[in-house]
Amino acid sequence: MPASKTPIYTALGANLLIAITKLVAAVFTGSSAMVSEGIHSLVDTSNEVLLLLGISKSQKPADEQRPFGYGRELYFWSFVVSLLFFALGGGFSIYEGIEHLMHPEEVRNPIINYIVLGIAFIFDGISFITAIKEFKRQRGDTPFWKAVHDSKDPSTFVVLFEDAADVIGILIAFTGILLGQLLDNPYIDGIASVLIGLLLTAVAILLVRESRSLLMGETPEAEELQAVLQIAESDPLVNKVTQHLSTYLAPEEVIIVFKINFIREAGNMQITDTIENIRNKIQITYPHYKQVFVEPVSPS
Repeated sequence: MPASKTPIYTALGANLLIAITKLVAAVFTGSSAMVSEGIHSLVDTSNEVLLLLGISKSQKPADEQRPFGYGRELYFWSFVVSLLFFALGGGFSIYEGIEHLMHPEEVRNPIINYIVLGIAFIFDGISFITAIKEFKRQRGDTPFWKAVHDSKDPSTFVVLFEDAADVIGILIAFTGILLGQLLDNPYIDGIASVLIGLLLTAVAILLVRESRSLLMGETPEAEELQAVLQIAESDPLVNKVTQHLSTYLAPEEVIIVFKINFIREAGNMQITDTIENIRNKIQITYPHYKQVFVEPVSPS
């Protein structure tokens, strides 16, 4: 099921406004956690831009240089986004927190931070709910973590986990600033910044792992492949499928290659017609099998 771009646009608009607001608030209050949150939202904004770039590039038609199309552009850019999330989001937040712990500074005008974080929580919450609804639409009854692992569309789960990290990060920043104020301890603000960095790093590792797997190439689910093989082997002229190779080229594009052993009595014209018939049946049942190649092999 094709993914909607709505969660990406929603996250892009929310993160851009929130990043500017957080960084301005950080300048006036001197909060390390707020700096981390501002960097976090700024990274998220750039990530959404890169995801939209990846979607756009992946939709370019096939040409002589890329005969199978540009679908994996999306996988490449989602991998880049995951690395940025790790290096810029997690790395800078941890650095900022450590710097604040080494040179503690009392948070000034904390009420500004509370207001900004409250506004950010509302906008990020709306973005998170939008991403959750889209992911739920795609996964159907599939368990959450299995759906994440099996998903072939990184634009959906990348935005989902980014938004989840946004909401949790805001709660960490709010708690750190509040406890620092109540306990008159500026170190807590730095600890909150480090915790935000560790959160972003954990999410980034998950995203890198999933994006790398897609970039390397994943096969369709076993149940679906078995159904496709049954379509091929149900033809009366087919003896058996001796080998099959398949991989996703894009979220809605699979390439599959069959080696088929036909019965001895089948003539060349019959085999040609059968191959076309098998291809049509597979593509009618599973439209995302854009490329279906059949290689006849000698009868055993």
